Amino acid sequence: MDERASGLAAAGIDEATVFRSLHAAYPDALLIVDGSGAIVLTNQAAENLLGYTSFELVGMNVDLLVPDAIRARHAAYRGAYAQSPRPRPMGAQMDLVAKRKDGSEVMVEIALSPLKTHGLPLVVAAIRDVGTYPRVRQALLRARYAQMLADIGVDAVDARDSQALFERAPHGVVEALQGGAALVLLLNADRQNFRVASSAGSLLKTIGPPQTSADVSTLAGYVLAHRKAAFSDDLASEHRFAVPPAYLAAGIQSALAVPIFDRGLQTGVVLALSDVARRFGDDEVRFMQSLSNMLASSLQRDQSEEALNHALRLESVGQLTGGIAHDFNNLLTVIQGNLQVLADMSAHADEQSQDLLAAATRASKRAAELTGKLLAFSRRQVLNPSQVDMTALLASLSNMLSRTLDQRISIATSVPGEPVVQADAGQLESALLNIAINARDAMPDGGALSFNCESLPALPEGLRADLDTDAAADVPFVAITVTDSGTGMPEAVKERAFEPFFTTKGAGRGTGLGLSAVYGFAKQSKGAVRITSAPGKGTSVTLYIPGAARLAPAPAEDGGAEESLPPGLSVLMVEDDPDIRIVASKFLEALRCRVHTCVNAEEALPVLGGAAAFDVLLTDISLGAGMRGTELAARAQAQRPQMAVLLMSGFSAELLDADSTSPPSWELLRKPYSREELKAALIRVLANRA
Repeated sequence: MDERASGLAAAGIDEATVFRSLHAAYPDALLIVDGSGAIVLTNQAAENLLGYTSFELVGMNVDLLVPDAIRARHAAYRGAYAQSPRPRPMGAQMDLVAKRKDGSEVMVEIALSPLKTHGLPLVVAAIRDVGTYPRVRQALLRARYAQMLADIGVDAVDARDSQALFERAPHGVVEALQGGAALVLLLNADRQNFRVASSAGSLLKTIGPPQTSADVSTLAGYVLAHRKAAFSDDLASEHRFAVPPAYLAAGIQSALAVPIFDRGLQTGVVLALSDVARRFGDDEVRFMQSLSNMLASSLQRDQSEEALNHALRLESVGQLTGGIAHDFNNLLTVIQGNLQVLADMSAHADEQSQDLLAAATRASKRAAELTGKLLAFSRRQVLNPSQVDMTALLASLSNMLSRTLDQRISIATSVPGEPVVQADAGQLESALLNIAINARDAMPDGGALSFNCESLPALPEGLRADLDTDAAADVPFVAITVTDSGTGMPEAVKERAFEPFFTTKGAGRGTGLGLSAVYGFAKQSKGAVRITSAPGKGTSVTLYIPGAARLAPAPAEDGGAEESLPPGLSVLMVEDDPDIRIVASKFLEALRCRVHTCVNAEEALPVLGGAAAFDVLLTDISLGAGMRGTELAARAQAQRPQMAVLLMSGFSAELLDADSTSPPSWELLRKPYSREELKAALIRVLANRA
């Protein structure tokens, strides 16, 4: 008898009883297998691990506990081991998997111990579920989360819109967490409530409608207020936020909520619920945050694609309207010019004729204003940017509006500091006036209209992509916001608000060009514009205009008499439109100029090379299929350096190009123009030449 046996005997304990008890209590699954692979004895841990009863396991061939795909190889390994049995671990070169009764698989470690040296033709297989190791379990858990994120990431790449991904996300959460429920909540425009974008999980059937309030007393509202993830291990004792009684009645014990951010602004929450206490920890928070980032990226992609499509649509409309405006300006030059000539000829006509001429002149000016708005939208108007004092501009504008708007509309201005912008003062005032008129129409029963200025160190991040040119991060901007208390806009109207000719006003009450002109002006001024509105909540339109460091000193005013053209000024006019040639010739003759006209550049060049002297070259930029007016002007000045150059066009894009490439001594005149505007341009160009 050895010392072990004598010790047990001294304690009055039977050795066989001890070994049977040890076999039954051993924490790993034990299978005792004979030479044919049949199981002859097992323990309770094996039943728990494999899902079989001991009666089912005894007599079963151990090969049946191996997945089908590797069963044949396992039988060969077992046969080879029987030839040379020795204590050894299995699976040194591969992962081992056991097949449960229900068909599921579990990763295991197996150690083999032959009993042949003890006189028994048996082998003991000790099997351990590696998932019971804390570190292994955590690694497997993280691997499952990573795999789920990878699967959802593939969906995020493949999905053409965020809704498909949002539908997939809560199902992925439930699958990764192996139970419970999940919801994706997105904030409404009022930021007071959430809407359920998608949900999944059997628990949802027992809790009724989910909480959608963004109040801080709810879990989602708590996350919204604190801008970070939050979870609760025990909802029954939670005191940070209110827990719906339906949650507790349904047995929900744990909850986790993670915010969704879009460019720094919280837009929603991903929420997970579980009927297991202390279900959520750091790994689950990281998993949900990664999922939240995917959802945010998908939203941003949708918004970027929508913004790009919108910009492309507006750009194509802008090109169309720019071309239309060009043609209209040529026609209006003829119409307005002839009306002015007729007005001069009819100075002593009867009152009715004068009234008709005046009405026609007013109509033509309104038409010119409409084409000006088309050019503003298409960013083809000629701007004259300068430093504009916003305090003075808004004071003047509010005074004018207080006299002209409905007296039931109160007007307030707030201009902290002394903000200065770099913009065309007249066009900026016109843009603000257009916004104010829209605000008036949105308040038929009166209301409040306010103007607010705010100096910004840079354009807000979310608006930089809207710029036509790259803006340096440190360029200062001034945000000019016009807010009304009117009816507000639904989302569908807000999306189309800047499109030309789009209007919700009744017939005859609007052209749909007001906000489109504002949009074009902001873009051409190297700024941006944003609308914030909701039905019943009023509207705010914000112009972001580049700021200026300081106001330049105002030039001293010349108190002298009105300037005039020298009599007998010699003008070479080149214009391919016959009707415009006639009108312009009459204007010049009325200004006591001597005029020589040509149809195109090819006709004008020989005249310039002749003996006739000319003080001014007045040429259209577009001259049909031949040489352009800018090239003609360059050749003319090369031949006659003292001759002044005045370019004209009905297409403002041509004037913009000429403005950037022409010598500073050249002048630009936009069609349609009046006789007085032509006179002023000639005076300026002669002064530049001097």
